[in-house]
Amino acid sequence: MKKTGIFYGSTTGTTAGVARRIAKALGVAEADIHDVANTAPSVLGDYELDIIGSSTWGNGQVQRDFYDFLAGVAALDLKGHSLALFGCGDESMSDTFNNAIGNIYHKLKDTGARFIGDFNAEGYDFKGSAADIDGRIVGLMLDEVNRPDLTDTRIAEWVKSLKQ
Repeated sequence: MKKTGIFYGSTTGTTAGVARRIAKALGVAEADIHDVANTAPSVLGDYELDIIGSSTWGNGQVQRDFYDFLAGVAALDLKGHSLALFGCGDESMSDTFNNAIGNIYHKLKDTGARFIGDFNAEGYDFKGSAADIDGRIVGLMLDEVNRPDLTDTRIAEWVKSLKQ
């Protein structure tokens, strides 16, 4: 497995908890889990696989701590890195479900990194998401509000795809 770092932004603690569950599933040490509120974007350079997760807020925005962090990451050359995205959302926000994943993807798509971890969103009921890029979901979509019973299974399936 590639050296892996997990980077998250969390306001209520939900995304932080999911980041730790993903880390456990991958065998990633606590020292390699980073809250973007107090992490320099350059830390991504320490890893080969960067997993980035945000909750979706308001009309589909990333979590507030991500704005400066993403601006810094977007300026990096991440050739040779793999990026995997995950997000926490509420599918009852049907038009913006997990938009943060798509917003992060668009902000970082020119860094030279290879995006991995597309996800099958079957079982969810939403009208649209910025995470749907050309017919594929560009990251793990979770709903801890309405479907927390699916989270562990989805994480396990997604983690398998990251190891390939």
